[in-house]
Amino acid sequence: MSKNLIEVEGLKKYFNVGKGKVLKAVDNISFSIREGETLGMVGESGCGKTTAGRTVLRLYEPTAGSVKYNGTDIYKLSPGKMKAYRRDMQMIFQDPYASLNPRFTVSDIIGEALDIHGMAGSRAERKKRIEELLDMVGLNHDHATRYPHEFSGGQRQRIGIARSLAVNPKFIVCDEPISALDVSIQAQVVNLLKELQDRLGLTYLFIAHDLSMVKHISDRVAVMYMGKMVELAESEELYANPIHPYTRSLLSAIPVPDPEIEVNKKRIHMQDELGSPIFSEGDETNDAETQLVEVSKGHFVAKAFA
Repeated sequence: MSKNLIEVEGLKKYFNVGKGKVLKAVDNISFSIREGETLGMVGESGCGKTTAGRTVLRLYEPTAGSVKYNGTDIYKLSPGKMKAYRRDMQMIFQDPYASLNPRFTVSDIIGEALDIHGMAGSRAERKKRIEELLDMVGLNHDHATRYPHEFSGGQRQRIGIARSLAVNPKFIVCDEPISALDVSIQAQVVNLLKELQDRLGLTYLFIAHDLSMVKHISDRVAVMYMGKMVELAESEELYANPIHPYTRSLLSAIPVPDPEIEVNKKRIHMQDELGSPIFSEGDETNDAETQLVEVSKGHFVAKAFA
């Protein structure tokens, strides 16, 4: 059993939305990710998945909680010391159209991280590293001199992946990396991520709302609902034995490629049991309500449904 690379404990991220109201985007979630593992994080749009991923990387400062990388709480690090950890922890962004600077060539986009972290001693070394990264993600060397608008969505996402790999990270948050792509391209990008994981020993937090794709790539799956984590289990176990009503509702929405089965399939609809994630300032969350209870080996669910 490999050791935990990431340990998240009691993570909260609240946003002030005005008029004395607070949005509890991430509300007291805890989980760990082992070295070389992929933890899938699923849930509907607005449930807090992306905010969780960004707060884990400290792109957002947390409201409360801790994130330990290899045993070090990164929230306690000064900006200077945090820079070294940025090399080990990277992100692949959701929109390959918005996340690449249109004024930069591919060489500039990938090489920027090398420059910031001083990882290329000479222009020749920098060029060689960029070509290695383009090879790694299935792009040609001559693509280095082109601009983002000259590429398809799938190619742009490959550029984004190459950029995230430039500094030799160990942990990558994949923030819905396929949701903006054509269905025909999605599987190619997911397979590329799996190949890179096997080759480089990467650890992923894979955020998505496409449950069938999450099952394909993830070792374990965490289900987010209105800022809270409501279920966590091994991938096969979660899909075979969902316990929380929201998990069941999500799984019932997966389309089946058989018209006869699909037309007779029963959708499970869930009422908003948790109400709104917006609270008045000063209102405290009952943290006991957001705790997960182990109902079988490795299968955790929100306390109220255990």
